[in-house]
Amino acid sequence: MKKMMDYMSEANASVPRIDGASALSHYKDEDAVFIDVRDAYMIAESGTIDGGHHIPRGLFEFVADEDSPMFNPVFDKSKTFYLVCGAGGMAALAGKTMQEMGFENVVNIGGFSEWQEAGGPVKK
Repeated sequence: MKKMMDYMSEANASVPRIDGASALSHYKDEDAVFIDVRDAYMIAESGTIDGGHHIPRGLFEFVADEDSPMFNPVFDKSKTFYLVCGAGGMAALAGKTMQEMGFENVVNIGGFSEWQEAGGPVKK
């Protein structure tokens, strides 16, 4: 039987993690897609990445599958995805899910505070 830490270990081993400053260096890349996977109430409190997308972790399987009626066209497999959450856990899990769905370029930024500390643009 798998436990939460098993899922986290697998996700962290599979999805590359970079710090906020490294993520910020990709902010203007043409192929970069920034996604905040936190719940809406968390974003309401802190804001989110300006120009990024808010897609809660619980919706990834529905919105990343091009055969789903809920498909979101932001999920273009030719892009590089930079995922952020509160501390890095949900972003890692979302990234692992994306990899399992055929996305090759997925990166975990970690916590939103890391983005802010690096001077990343924030939208309230």
